[in-house]
Amino acid sequence: MPTPEALDTLSHGGAEAPLAHGSARSLLITILGELVWPTGQPVWTSALVYILKGLGIEEQTARQAIARASASGWLQPERQGREVCWTLTPKLINIFETGSSRVYSLSDPFSSWDGTWLALWTTIPQSLRRARRPLYAGLTWAGFGNPVPGLWLTPHVERAAEVRQLLEQLELGQYTFAFTGNVSAIGIPAEEIVERGWDLDDLRTRYEQAWAAMNDVRPDGPDETLFTHIRLMSEWQEFPRVDPQLPEALLPDWVGRRVARRIEAFRAQWTPIVRRRFAELDVTS
Repeated sequence: MPTPEALDTLSHGGAEAPLAHGSARSLLITILGELVWPTGQPVWTSALVYILKGLGIEEQTARQAIARASASGWLQPERQGREVCWTLTPKLINIFETGSSRVYSLSDPFSSWDGTWLALWTTIPQSLRRARRPLYAGLTWAGFGNPVPGLWLTPHVERAAEVRQLLEQLELGQYTFAFTGNVSAIGIPAEEIVERGWDLDDLRTRYEQAWAAMNDVRPDGPDETLFTHIRLMSEWQEFPRVDPQLPEALLPDWVGRRVARRIEAFRAQWTPIVRRRFAELDVTS
């Protein structure tokens, strides 16, 4: 499950409902994260190509995606005779480790929130204007909203270290004011901050589309279950980029949590079938 930087690279739009055809690269990363990473073992090219073809990716495009993943430092090849197997690099394993918790927390109501916000006020000088896009992507990934120009807020105060690292990487620490506090006593109420800070109407529509698409999900047989699982997981991994995971107290009965719980139920149901089928495919000829 990718970090913001990887997500910018891997993204295939994410605006469609689940089960849409993603890019070869994004589907490959999902295969690696869902099927290869849990085993701790290398994977054969033939298994990756078979699954990608089943997902609607042409063989040449599938092989190009694997080669580009290797060039990006995500896969390490090892030739055994005429066959090639691939090992996940520490770089890709770190991406999965750091991103997986964000994906699998989409169903969490965050009921432990005590009303404290983390606020940032950042000014980007002209000399660092290239930092604007990665800053906004990183803050969005961390769950920040932008209710007024320059001000970023999140109820996820536990992500302060993550934000500090982002600001240091972008050399923006000296241009940033940060503080924590409660907004209930003075000024704009929390409900209006939520309304101004995040485009929840668009996100709600995407989640409702996802829910409707899942009503027709009835895979038949191991291969279809495998392909459906990867498509659904690939789309699900797009949502942390745009869902701030606001607490139940700020966003009661949020459709995103219901969608995430439903996907988790599908995942639990399909995983044994999917992993058995993958083990059958991941053998040399």
